[in-house]
Amino acid sequence: MKTFFEAHIWPLKSKLYRMAYLWVKDRDIANDVLQQVFEKAWRQKNDLQKMDNPTGWMVRSLKNEALQHFRANKKLEPLGDQEFEVETPEYKENTSEKLKLVFNFLEKLPEKQREVFQLREVEGLTYEEIAEYLEVSLDQVKVNLHRARKSLREYLIQKK
Repeated sequence: MKTFFEAHIWPLKSKLYRMAYLWVKDRDIANDVLQQVFEKAWRQKNDLQKMDNPTGWMVRSLKNEALQHFRANKKLEPLGDQEFEVETPEYKENTSEKLKLVFNFLEKLPEKQREVFQLREVEGLTYEEIAEYLEVSLDQVKVNLHRARKSLREYLIQKK
C-alpha cells in the first residue's frame, strides 16, 4: 500500500519540474528548486495529509523556492523587451514552424499570462485550481487567459 506521499505528492514531480523550468530556464536550477520543495514536503508530510489542497501547497512552495533562488543570486530584475529562446528537448525535436512560433511567443508574454496559459493549456488545470495555486481571483485567471489567447491569435495572424 502506498503512503500518502507516494500516492499524492510524488506523482506531481513531472508537472512541478515543467513549472520550475518555465520559471528558472535552467535544468539544473529547476532540479535543485524541485528537490528543495520535495524535501520541505517530506518534512511536512503529516501536515500535508490534513490539507484540502496539497497540490496547491506544492505549487506555491515551488514558486517561492524559485523566487528565493533569484533573490539569493540577485537575479530579480525587470525583463523589459528582452528576447527569449526556448531550449526544451520537445521544442528542439518538433519541426513545426507554428509550434516554434507559439513557444517563442509564450516566452514573451507577461509572467501572469504565461503562468495561467501554462497551467490551463499545458497542465490542464481548471480555472478554480489555477486561481488557488496562483493565489489570484477567478476573474483574474479568466482575464489573463483571455489576454494570452488573444495576443497569441494576433501574433500568429501577423506571422502568416
